[in-house]
Amino acid sequence: MRTALKVALSAVAGGLAIVLVIAALSVGGLLTNPFQSRTTDRSQPALLKSIQNISQYHAAVGNFEVVLDIEKDIRWVPDFVVGERSLFVAAGTVNAYVDFSGLSEDDLTLSGDGQSVKVRLPEAQLDEPNLDQDRTYLFSQERGVVNRVNDALSARDQSGLYELAEDKLEAAAKKSELTKRAEENTKAMLVGMFGSLDIEATFVDAEE
Repeated sequence: MRTALKVALSAVAGGLAIVLVIAALSVGGLLTNPFQSRTTDRSQPALLKSIQNISQYHAAVGNFEVVLDIEKDIRWVPDFVVGERSLFVAAGTVNAYVDFSGLSEDDLTLSGDGQSVKVRLPEAQLDEPNLDQDRTYLFSQERGVVNRVNDALSARDQSGLYELAEDKLEAAAKKSELTKRAEENTKAMLVGMFGSLDIEATFVDAEE
């Protein structure tokens, strides 16, 4: 029994000595470390599924940032047992655009002498928020004992935080002057385009 134990200890010591020698040689630059981690990318190449023509003029971009402070708990149960509080930092952009696809001949009225044109533009619209993954992250999270046990048994799902962040950015964009700026920039672009043709552009309200 003692002999077997000595043999086992000798084997472990010998293996450890080999690892230490290899590590020392690697640090000294005499040998490439055979235990270096490596990453193998076996992903399939991206495939183009479809191409769509667009008729939108993206005239303004808003940059937004929000810090979510979300707490979930159960009434009458201490937070250190069951509970969760998350601080989530989200940053992203929202594009404002004018869609020209619905314009008809009635929306462009050229004067008889061809020197002026009246344009009726549709209202600017907002794209869905585009979160910047480099600036969007979970800053901190406090979790109860039960929550931490659940984390050990299953992957943590943060999709709800991302969805809430997008909703917050969208709401902020709607309250901002982003669409107004997009309409102003669109008009300025058209004035310049028609001006290069020696045509003066004026604009009428969509209701007229």
